[in-house]
Amino acid sequence: MALSTAVAGPPAHAGGKPGNGLLQEIRATVETPALFDDEAGGDSDADDPAIWVNQADKSRSRVIGTAKNGGLRVYDLAGREVQSILPPEGGRFNNVDLVTGFGKGRQDYAVVTDRGLDKLRVYRIDASGRLTDVTSADAPLLFSRDEAEVEAQATGYGLATYGRYAVVSRRHSTTLGIFRLEERKNSVSYRVTDKLDLPKEFQLPNGATWTPCLEPGEDPQIEGMVVDAEAGVLYAAQEDVALWKIQLDRDRFVGVPRVVERVAEYGTPGAYDPETEECELGPDAGFGGRIRADVEGATIYPTGKRDGYLVVSSQGDSKFYVYDRRTNRPLTSFQAVDARVDGVQHSDGAAATSVPLPGYPKGLLVLHDGENTPNGGRVSTNFKYVDWRSINLR
Repeated sequence: MALSTAVAGPPAHAGGKPGNGLLQEIRATVETPALFDDEAGGDSDADDPAIWVNQADKSRSRVIGTAKNGGLRVYDLAGREVQSILPPEGGRFNNVDLVTGFGKGRQDYAVVTDRGLDKLRVYRIDASGRLTDVTSADAPLLFSRDEAEVEAQATGYGLATYGRYAVVSRRHSTTLGIFRLEERKNSVSYRVTDKLDLPKEFQLPNGATWTPCLEPGEDPQIEGMVVDAEAGVLYAAQEDVALWKIQLDRDRFVGVPRVVERVAEYGTPGAYDPETEECELGPDAGFGGRIRADVEGATIYPTGKRDGYLVVSSQGDSKFYVYDRRTNRPLTSFQAVDARVDGVQHSDGAAATSVPLPGYPKGLLVLHDGENTPNGGRVSTNFKYVDWRSINLR
């Protein structure tokens, strides 16, 4: 049964801005090849990464990244592209996450939201790290009722996996769905088990009602997500609103969603300008947190069964905020600045692992870079690798 909710209160860290501490400047050590979002570059636009750890040979671990119309890219730990997968006709790959030890063969899979076709695509990962498409031919649409509705592109968007389940968000909507992966003879399909609608309008402390400024016909969507499977919690980034914490019970949403931190623009009135296709915001309403919209990529760096860190992208000012995994207490913030490779701007997706890897003895953080430079005058994107040791959490 679908669940509709209002804001829980008082939400954690939502009333006023928690302390920043010092903004750390960190440096990426490796970057992947530039992707170009033009005809010559195959309309490839980096977006969301996942880290697959090769348990038999850590040196052959892989970073898997979406490239939208360019499909999927697979990279080694040196940032070299080792595989490129084009989407099916009409496909556009948005987010990617991993399912490990699934099915009778206990195999690993990369799961992708195809926002162009409103489906999940599933890729088996073999021992060498090579991906093979095993999506069932009859895999259903995620949210659309028919192909005509797919054309409107209110389709599958953000993604986070846990166990044999995938939480998927719907583009231009506040809807989340849980989908159960189902193994067939030589393929994988899925079916929906629950849905939830986050709020689209909000009661402010001064009694006013606020709706985020968006293009007419759009609702405040969710993209960046991560599941803390040990805690049974989904963290969902509603781009123009807040980072939410939502309880999960196997294949169901339970309880009332709570806010971890609002965006800085929360409650600020705005007007959409159809000529610029941008929102012109008024004076700061003073109800928000630190995150500059959009709140985006979310990932967890575990240090124990329930301990570790939650990392979230503040896309509007190219910063990242770190929270205590257990309590959600704000800990620090950082920015990836130019060094041997350039820094990170306007990041969408992030992925972390605490597993020791060659060159990354305390684990690896991979960040999407929305403004890769230098690019020879062409717009490009890519992924940056960060040694976790460069982040000071003491």
